[in-house]
Amino acid sequence: MADPIEESAAAQATAVAQEDPNKLTNAKILARLQELFGAETFTDVEEPYGLLTATTTRERIHEIIQTLAGEQDLKMHFLTTMCGVHFPESEGKELSMVYHLHSLVNNVRLRLKIFFPIADPVVPTLTDVYATANWMEREAYDFYGIIFQGHPNLIRILNVEDMDYHPMRREYPLEDGTREDKTDLFFGR
Repeated sequence: MADPIEESAAAQATAVAQEDPNKLTNAKILARLQELFGAETFTDVEEPYGLLTATTTRERIHEIIQTLAGEQDLKMHFLTTMCGVHFPESEGKELSMVYHLHSLVNNVRLRLKIFFPIADPVVPTLTDVYATANWMEREAYDFYGIIFQGHPNLIRILNVEDMDYHPMRREYPLEDGTREDKTDLFFGR
């Protein structure tokens, strides 16, 4: 005789899968992540547009991504992109790195985020896990000043080397407040 609780759970899973197949896949991925690293490792779990997104810490990010790259069930063998973000209004969490992992075999994507203070912009490199991380880390260093500890050649990639600031940080006004060609007089308002 079948257990009614198990039947109910199976029926719920089937209903969710029929409503949105991504939800069931994401639930399985999240369960596997929590099994591998513990439920407390991931916070702010959400699914914008069906993409499983979770926040973790910079102390654990290398371990997590290295494990996912070699994990036999998830097969996250491809680092689609990684980018820096600056949130000047978030004290103690001004900088962020966002990692997009992709399982080409399972056609599944995963987004991981970490946040850290601008006063300590050091993050472990992923160049030992994914070769594609090399240029993406150099770009994040160039534009945001994020230092990737262990990177083989962390130099500017797009801006001039003697530049003493990081242009994507929101540290400067978007427009010159002294400009007179932007007054309402010239736009008929």
